[in-house]
Amino acid sequence: MTESPTFSVFGGLEPQLSSLENSRVLIWPVPFEKTVSYGHGAEEGPAAIIEASRYMELYDEELGGDTANIGIHTLPAFPSDREPDEMMLALQQEAGKLLRTGKFICMLGGEHSITAPVVRAFGEAYPKLSVLQIDAHADLRDSYEGTKNSHACAMRRVLEVCPAVQCGIRSLSVEEARAIPSLPTRIFWAKDIVGRTGWVDDAVDALTEDVYLTIDIDGLDPSLVPDTGTPEPGGLMWYETLDLLRTVAAKRRVVGMDLVELAGSSTSNVSSFLAAKLVYKTFGYIFRKDVPPLR
Repeated sequence: MTESPTFSVFGGLEPQLSSLENSRVLIWPVPFEKTVSYGHGAEEGPAAIIEASRYMELYDEELGGDTANIGIHTLPAFPSDREPDEMMLALQQEAGKLLRTGKFICMLGGEHSITAPVVRAFGEAYPKLSVLQIDAHADLRDSYEGTKNSHACAMRRVLEVCPAVQCGIRSLSVEEARAIPSLPTRIFWAKDIVGRTGWVDDAVDALTEDVYLTIDIDGLDPSLVPDTGTPEPGGLMWYETLDLLRTVAAKRRVVGMDLVELAGSSTSNVSSFLAAKLVYKTFGYIFRKDVPPLR
């Protein structure tokens, strides 16, 4: 098994804001990539996001404060040179341990298959959990290319734990389309929501009180995020994505989150910077009451 890569500190924060004891949030890098079926590079996503985050301005003009003051601790990368079945079990066990710290967990992937075992751990801690997914793909296959733990099966495994609301979907198979009516999910198709606003409250109202948020970065339009394994045209734009995240944080209790499927790039920082900023903005919405105003 190869050594875990060394990661810098999310946001480039000084020790008083990034130490484990002083932090409300844990950044959990999981550079797992074993089942991707088209573009590669998801294993480089966590490092790219954390590196890009060091160049963000930490003051949030919308909130009027510095979100970093809640404390954000970056964990070591989770050992990910494992086969899918072994990895899923290890992730569920580790997520259970992290939950017992009482801190907010933000997992950075890596491919989308890593979401389901973490949701399983959250489901044990929050019996009335639901999942909000932002994604281009339904990810509802029962199995794909010989495994039930494929990135293409991520939400099918999630639905074995709890219901979901899926937003921005614009790509699925015949098998998935046939299965949807019997599954505990509500889909807000990209064709029906892009460029509109009324759907946001409907999507959030369909969730339970406790929500786990999973953001596949390809849910956003590829004009914003070209560096992802399977880009699909017609996705969510920046401000409508923020509207959804702001609303779910205001109306529900977001208990954990992940961002997955960013592909590291050696030629552009656009996608990784957007992903870092999106994670940071989400922290601001979730912990809005705890972000001290500028003095």
